[in-house]
Amino acid sequence: MDLRQLRYFLAVAQVGQVTGAAKLLNMEQPPLSRQIKQMEQELQVTLFDRSDKRWKLTPAGEVLRERAEALLLQFEETLQEVKELDEGIQGMLAIGAVVSCISLLPKQIQKFREIYPKVTFKIQEGDHFLLSRLMDKRYVELVVARLPFEASTDEGNYSILRLPSDPFVAIIPAQWSKAVNQHTVTMQELAAFPFLTLKTDYTTGMHERVLNEFRKAGMEPQILCECSSVAIILAMVAAGIGATILPKSVMSSFPLTNIKMLDMRNADFYSDVGIVWLKDRYLSKNAQHFIEMFQQ
Repeated sequence: MDLRQLRYFLAVAQVGQVTGAAKLLNMEQPPLSRQIKQMEQELQVTLFDRSDKRWKLTPAGEVLRERAEALLLQFEETLQEVKELDEGIQGMLAIGAVVSCISLLPKQIQKFREIYPKVTFKIQEGDHFLLSRLMDKRYVELVVARLPFEASTDEGNYSILRLPSDPFVAIIPAQWSKAVNQHTVTMQELAAFPFLTLKTDYTTGMHERVLNEFRKAGMEPQILCECSSVAIILAMVAAGIGATILPKSVMSSFPLTNIKMLDMRNADFYSDVGIVWLKDRYLSKNAQHFIEMFQQ
């Protein structure tokens, strides 16, 4: 069995049929069928349950899929590491970022490009769970996220570079500013307004943090909307629908038209931020140098 056969096997496992997998691999169906049959004969196991139109992996097939993905990933990382020794710093760096951390990237990317102009970037936005899966599959190498990283209860799976903490600020419609102090606002004052909270089905850390601050002040917010998009929340604030609380760095990426940003009074709380990557896995030179940028 060789790496080529493992790729064939994974394609069939992904598509669930030989015809579709052959198209994906840009090859004829009969040779692909023979390769799968040859693998089963060599291993003396049945890899696919062929009783339905869509093939399903047998328990033995599931084990092989898991091992094959890891083996091919390790092989690709080895090739990348060897090539980098000769080619230097170039190629693409894939980064994931949660929506509230996107604003931390432009300045660092600009600095990085000044030093390493041959490097290009691919940026994927998502919540902790999506970005964790993308890291596992090596679709992204690094993730910029709010901490703790909620994709795993075991932070031992990750290496984390903690960045400076980010203060929370209140964001209200500009027309409401007469109802509060000119530059600051309390949790009690915010509790009187309809509230828009940043939350996804799987990532609730920031939402819970803000709720806890309201409760410490003896208040409950009037939650009008839970939303996973910072842009949508700020559009609703600008339309006069509600107020919100977000990390201050978020606001550097959005215009302040029709909204007002206020510091929190009597509620000094911060959002922890970090760069996350998989521990004990190869990091490209691009990723290593990008991390170093944040350490300077």
